[in-house]
Amino acid sequence: MSRMPWTSPRIVLPVALAAAAVAAISGRRTWLTGQTADAVLGSATIRAAGAEVVPGLVAIALVLGAGVLAAATAGPLARRIALIAAASAGVLLSVLSLRAVTSAAGLLGTLAAERTSRTGSIPVQDIAVSPWPWLVAAAAALATVAVLGGLAGAGRWRGLSQRYDAPAAPVPSTADGSAVGSRGERTPVAWDDLDKDIDPTQR
Repeated sequence: MSRMPWTSPRIVLPVALAAAAVAAISGRRTWLTGQTADAVLGSATIRAAGAEVVPGLVAIALVLGAGVLAAATAGPLARRIALIAAASAGVLLSVLSLRAVTSAAGLLGTLAAERTSRTGSIPVQDIAVSPWPWLVAAAAALATVAVLGGLAGAGRWRGLSQRYDAPAAPVPSTADGSAVGSRGERTPVAWDDLDKDIDPTQR
């Protein structure tokens, strides 16, 4: 058993894939809610989904998930490149999710203006933040830590199973079953020893 099981793909893959799934699902869920008091909109409630306040949210989540899956099946060099890409996606998800929380007023104001075909921003009040951005930020941060752990132990990952390797070339043999040497000569087999009353296990 590995001394550092947290670097194993059995830990890294589930954590990273779960974080990617949470981020992708949150793309259509409401992240931010606020109230506008505008001459055009009047007093209205504006809601913003994850994909609206974090452009490319689902695409970044896919990079995270695809990166760890590729690392699980790739060779040593490609595995490290894939894990670095996955870790970068995790960091980006965390940063953008927290930015959605800290810049909620500006994001909602810009979105409200876009929905009325206007430029700039519309004042938004009574802003409420749903649990989704916090959940995505936490899951992505955890995934980043797991992927970096996997990167540290990438040399011990085994990649694809040996059953996917090309079959070994058969050893040439003669008609009587004896092996053929490197120069094409016949090499002795156990039956030859038995014919000579020699125990082959004593050779």
